[in-house]
Amino acid sequence: MAVTVELPRALQPYARGQTVVVLDRPVATVEDALGALEDHWPGVVDRVLTEQRVVRQHVNLFVDEENIRHLEGLQTRLPSRCTITILAAVSGG
Repeated sequence: MAVTVELPRALQPYARGQTVVVLDRPVATVEDALGALEDHWPGVVDRVLTEQRVVRQHVNLFVDEENIRHLEGLQTRLPSRCTITILAAVSGG
């Protein structure tokens, strides 16, 4: 299983400048993937999840092309090969 995580520019300093992280262990859900990411880059996950372990309001997570808010949230199952993209939500008037 090859799951990659794409990081936006704002989170790259917390992963030593990496734009993409390939997870080094099998993961079944988005939550598992964030746990694997947190093992190496806790500063990234601190900015994605709240202290209650929910996705921050102004952060979007996509599995391939699908926003996890429209799927099963952090419990979204991952296909054997996929990309999780972390994006800052754009808002304003």
